[in-house]
Amino acid sequence: MNPKIEKLVKQFAKLPRVGNRAAQRIVIGLLQDKTGRIDKLVDALVDARDNICACPNCGVLTDRAMGVCEYCRDSARGNGMLCVVRDLADVWILEKSGIFNGRYHILGGLLSGVSGVTPEDLNLQNLPARIRDEKINEIIFALPNTVEGKTTQQYIISVVDAAAPDVRFTELASGVPLGGDLDYLDDGTLSLAFGGRRTI
Repeated sequence: MNPKIEKLVKQFAKLPRVGNRAAQRIVIGLLQDKTGRIDKLVDALVDARDNICACPNCGVLTDRAMGVCEYCRDSARGNGMLCVVRDLADVWILEKSGIFNGRYHILGGLLSGVSGVTPEDLNLQNLPARIRDEKINEIIFALPNTVEGKTTQQYIISVVDAAAPDVRFTELASGVPLGGDLDYLDDGTLSLAFGGRRTI
């Protein structure tokens, strides 16, 4: 394989959920394309690099010029409910399903002794202030049903409970199997799990 092509394949293969074979297919498709798709991809990547950032309030990726994301700006979402998720993909899944109309808080990962992820590595610094300022009365955990997800959930409960003891904590109910992630659930199952959430 040409060294330049191999370098490009390796870069695509580093992306989440893209293995070496998928990376090869992407690179072949781009290099053989005659419609200018590479130029459009490069332009979109540069534009995203220069103009997209994490919302300083919740962590959702947004346009740098807007300050905070559309969910934090939407006053209708200031309904006292805050959904805690692992990453942006979980927000997109919940938004696509249309089952939640509150605000989000992206952790950016899960606590893990094996991987060395500590509370300092997660987006938790402003959570107590958000609960106070946005008058949050329910925190909904939409985290994976794994050891890491449950550990993270319990840690957040202990931190928040000390600062805001009146906050109600809930988690997704039936439909989320042990070890399950949101992106493996269909909309019906997700709606059932969200609607039947239980108090922790």
